[in-house]
Amino acid sequence: MQEYTAEDAERIELLQIVSSSKIGLKILSKEQLEKLYRLVDGKDYSHDVDALISKIELLKKINNRLYDLGEGRVIL
Repeated sequence: MQEYTAEDAERIELLQIVSSSKIGLKILSKEQLEKLYRLVDGKDYSHDVDALISKIELLKKINNRLYDLGEGRVIL
């Protein structure tokens, strides 16, 4: 049985928020987005091509949202 770390639990919790609705990324704070970016980026998905593609797409979306927040854009 695979052991889950505190980082795994936090990553899963944030991913559930993001996937729960269409505005999931928009309801997370800047700090939560930065944490999610680090957690997802640090996770190795090389064993699953589909998961790796999803990871790259999610990282792009997070990066775009962080850019919007940094520019002061409030997009809902």
